[in-house]
Amino acid sequence: MLLEELRKTVCAQNIALVDNGLVLWTSGNVSARDPETNYVVIKPSGVLFDQLTPEKMVVVDLYGKVVDGDLKPSVDTASHLYVYRHRDDVHGIVHTHSPYATSFAITGEPLHIYTTTSAAVFGGTIPISDFAIIGEEEIGQEIVEKIGNSEAILIRSHGIFTIGKTSEKALKTSVILEETAQSVHYAMLRTKVEPLPEDVVEQGYRVYNDTYGQKKTTI
Repeated sequence: MLLEELRKTVCAQNIALVDNGLVLWTSGNVSARDPETNYVVIKPSGVLFDQLTPEKMVVVDLYGKVVDGDLKPSVDTASHLYVYRHRDDVHGIVHTHSPYATSFAITGEPLHIYTTTSAAVFGGTIPISDFAIIGEEEIGQEIVEKIGNSEAILIRSHGIFTIGKTSEKALKTSVILEETAQSVHYAMLRTKVEPLPEDVVEQGYRVYNDTYGQKKTTI
């Protein structure tokens, strides 16, 4: 089986979308690009998450040709591939319709930074795209044009895309984006809220990325 380990990883991460409350039914997907072959592993179209296996993952080249797999790839494949072709630094993409974040996408406004957690992870406002038709490259074009330095973007009237150096990083960003949107939603129900100052956001992002987690050491 081609790219067996990456297929296992992508399969597990697609299932993790359900475990983290980011998707319902068959909507949403995770993909990852293999750095050696440039092939992309992505979820098959219309398959329930609890029926996914590594063997059901689909391997495509950067132009959508199926290289390995018996099933049709996700309807969002063209959008994923457009991003991969135009962003050499991206090796993982996650798409969800997570309810709280998508509620902000429906408003057509960017999601500002209100918490220190989101400041640390995102480092700035989550941008909003223009409206785009699903199933073609148009969403991918919106991502490349509008995402800027962010690793997340709200797709107008549709959902969320996150990108990362790895699919694990993109998945983490999706989880924290939904947590952020939920917290902001509840706060807005209670009172008028103001985003954190830009300098506070920048400082939080810098400190988090310099200090969080375990650093690899050489012996």
